[in-house]
Amino acid sequence: MRRGLRKVQVIGLFMLPGLFMPGAVFGEAKPPVQASEKAVVLEEVVVTATRDREDVRQVPANVSVITARQIEQSGAATVVEVLDTLESIQFRSYSGNASQSAIDIRGFGGDNPFGKTLVMLDGRRLNRPDMSSINWMQIPVHTIEKIEVVRGASSVLYGDAAIGGVINIITKKGEGPPKFNASVMAGSDGLHNERIGVSGAVDKWSYALTGENNFSFGYRERSKFLSQGGGLDVGYNAGNWLSVSLGASFNKSDYQMPGALTKNQMAQNRRQYQPATPANWASAAPDDDGSDKYTNLNLGIRSDFGSWGRMDVNFLYGRKDLQTNMPSWAFNRFSDTGMDNYGITPKYVLVKEVLGFRNKLMVGLDYYREPYKKEFFGSRERTTKTAWADLTRESAGYYIRDEFSLLNNLILSAGYRSEQASIKGSHVDSVTPANNFSDQEKTYHAEAYEAGLTWLLGKKSKIFAKYATVYRVPFLDEVASFNGFGGASFLTSLEKEKGACMEAGTEFHPLENLRIGFTLFRIDMEDEIQYVYTTPWTGFNQNVGKSRHDGAEISLSWLWDKRARLYGNFTYQMATVEEGVNSKKEMPLVPNRMANAGVEIYLPWNLMIRPDVLYRGGAYLSQDFDNNEEKLGDYTLCNLYLFFRPVIGNSRLTAFFGVENLMDVKYESFGSDNVSWGGVNTYYPMPGIQYKGGISFEF
Repeated sequence: MRRGLRKVQVIGLFMLPGLFMPGAVFGEAKPPVQASEKAVVLEEVVVTATRDREDVRQVPANVSVITARQIEQSGAATVVEVLDTLESIQFRSYSGNASQSAIDIRGFGGDNPFGKTLVMLDGRRLNRPDMSSINWMQIPVHTIEKIEVVRGASSVLYGDAAIGGVINIITKKGEGPPKFNASVMAGSDGLHNERIGVSGAVDKWSYALTGENNFSFGYRERSKFLSQGGGLDVGYNAGNWLSVSLGASFNKSDYQMPGALTKNQMAQNRRQYQPATPANWASAAPDDDGSDKYTNLNLGIRSDFGSWGRMDVNFLYGRKDLQTNMPSWAFNRFSDTGMDNYGITPKYVLVKEVLGFRNKLMVGLDYYREPYKKEFFGSRERTTKTAWADLTRESAGYYIRDEFSLLNNLILSAGYRSEQASIKGSHVDSVTPANNFSDQEKTYHAEAYEAGLTWLLGKKSKIFAKYATVYRVPFLDEVASFNGFGGASFLTSLEKEKGACMEAGTEFHPLENLRIGFTLFRIDMEDEIQYVYTTPWTGFNQNVGKSRHDGAEISLSWLWDKRARLYGNFTYQMATVEEGVNSKKEMPLVPNRMANAGVEIYLPWNLMIRPDVLYRGGAYLSQDFDNNEEKLGDYTLCNLYLFFRPVIGNSRLTAFFGVENLMDVKYESFGSDNVSWGGVNTYYPMPGIQYKGGISFEF
C-alpha cells in the first residue's frame, strides 16, 4: 500500500570527500590526501562507475571515493555518518539512529526514497524488493575497504533503482604481512563502539577478518539500537589467468522506534516517545521495535585471456530475516519477513585498438531471483497467524557498453540495456478472505540507453556531458498490496516508472592545489506511481505522476600546503510536479538550497583541528503536494573535531574528540502533513549536542 506517493530527482551537493581525512600522515603535520583530490590522480581507479577498473577522471560522471583510512579518521560509527557529508547525499531518520535511515541522492528522496538509489555490497544489491529502506547497520564500518559513490543515472549498467546514483561498499581484502587493528569509541547517549580486525596474505592466499559491536541508547526515549557483525574474505590468486575470492558477512541489529511528535509534544519534551495522539488516531508507541539478521555471500571468479579479453563471474547470495513489532499501528502490527537473494553476474571485457584508437567493450548479464515471504500475527508472542504473503521477484537483463577514444584526450562512451522482470505470488488472509489472491503474475520489459563524452584537460581537469534514460520496476508491495490499509489486491495494470537525464559538468584545477567543480542537470520523470483514493479509506496505485528536476552544484577545495585545507559547496535545486491539479508545485521534502563549508587546520605536535558547518534549507512536509502547509524549518549545524596522531615506530595511532551540533540546534529531518486529512502535523526530532571520542591502533 502506498499513500500519496510522488517522486522527485533534484540536486544535492554536500561536503567534499576530504572531510573524512581529518589529519596528517605520521611524522609531521602534512595535509592529508583527500578523496576529492585523489579522484583526479591518474592512478586512482574505481569499479562502480563503469563496472570495471577505470581511471575516475575518464568517467562522464561525478564520482567520490572514501577509503578505510578516511573512515577510521572521521570518527564515524555508521555508514550513514560516513555518507551523510558527501555531496548530493542526505539522510532522513525516523528514530534519530541509523538503523532505518532513508537515503536521498540528488533529491530522489521525496515521499518514497527507497527505490531511487542502488546500494551494493561488493557488487551485490542490498536494496529490498519491498518498499522499505535497507538497514544501514548491517554494514559495520570496520569491514569496509572503500566506498564508491557515483551520482546520476546508471540504469544501463545496473538496471532497476540506479536512478539518483549508485553506492558500492567494498569490503577489506588481505595483502602483505599480517596487520592487526583495533579501536574503541564512546559518546553521548551511551554510545560505544568496538572494532577489531586482522588481514594479510601468505603465498597465493589472502585473508581479512573483521568484527564490530555498536550500541547507543539513542537521543530519544525508545530509540536504542544494538548492532553486531563482522566479515570474512579469503582469496586465491593463481596468476593473471585465474583468481578466486569468497566474501561473507553477517550482522544482527536490534532497534527501537520512538514514533512521531506534534509541535506541542516537542515543546513539552523532544526526547519522549510518541504519546497517544487522538487528533491523528495514533496510539502511544512505548514498545515499537524490530530485529534484523543479514547474511551475505559473494563468490567471485576472474579469468584473464590476454589479448582475448577477460571474464568475471560473481555468484551472489543474501538472506534477510526481519521481525517487526509495531503495537502502535492500526494494521498488521506484528510481522516476520524472510527474503532471499540469488544472483549471477557474468561479464566479459575486451580492450583493443580500433584503427589505432583505444577501444574498450563490455558485455554482461545480471540474473536475480528474490523469494519473499511475509507473515502477520495477532500478538508479539506470534501464537496466531492472521495472514501471509508468498511472492517472488525474478529479473534478467543484459547490457553492452563501449568506450572509444576519439582522441588521446577525448572519450566517447555509449551503452544499452534490456531487462525483463516478473513479480508473482499469492496472499492468504485468514481474517478477511476477500483479501486473498493466488497465482498472480506481472511481467515488465525495460530498456535504457546512455551516451557520454569526456574531454581530459591537462593533468587533472575534465569536462563531461551525458544523456541517459532510467527506469524503476515497482516494488512487490506496490504491485501486490497486502500490508493492511485499503485491503489486498494484485495490480496487473501497474507499469514501470521511466525518465531521462541530461547533465554536464567539470572538475577544473586552475592551480595545483585548487579544485573547482560545477555540474548542471535536468531530469524528467513520467509514469510515476501514486496511490489514488477511490473512497476516503480505499484506493490503489496508479501511474499518474510526472515531474521535472533542475539543479546546479558548485564545489571548491583549496590546500594551503602543510597549514590548512579549505572546502565548501553550494547546491540550488528545484523539483516540481508537471501535470495535474498540483502542476508546478514543489515536491515535498526537497530543500531548494544546501551548503557546507569547513577547514582543516594542521597544528604542531601531530594535531589537527577541524571546524565545519552544514546548512539545509526548508522543505515542504511529506504529503504536502499542494504546498499549503508550513515547511520543515531550515537549520545550520556546527561541528568541531580535534585529532592527535603521534609517531610510534611503524604503528599507527589516532585519537580524536568531537562535538557535533555544537550549538544544540533543535531540528527535524522529516515531518508529515496530517492537517490535509483533519489531523495534526507530526515530526521526528533529531539529536541535539553530541559528544564522542575514541582511539584506534594498527600494527
